[in-house]
Amino acid sequence: MSDYFYTDWAAMTAADWVGTVLTVVIFVVLSLIYFHVFRPRNKERLESYKHIPFDNDGDFGEHHGGN
Repeated sequence: MSDYFYTDWAAMTAADWVGTVLTVVIFVVLSLIYFHVFRPRNKERLESYKHIPFDNDGDFGEHHGGN
């Protein structure tokens, strides 16, 4: 089994290192975001934002060239 998961660290190119580091960084960032979002202490604050995509300002078109 260890032969299957063996990595030749010396043979890794710069692209391999960038991909490895980027994968680890994204994993850590997503883990922190999930921890923040699913923490019960943050529920009320996050619930207050749930209707933001459906809010209609009514004057968006006037300020951005719309009809």
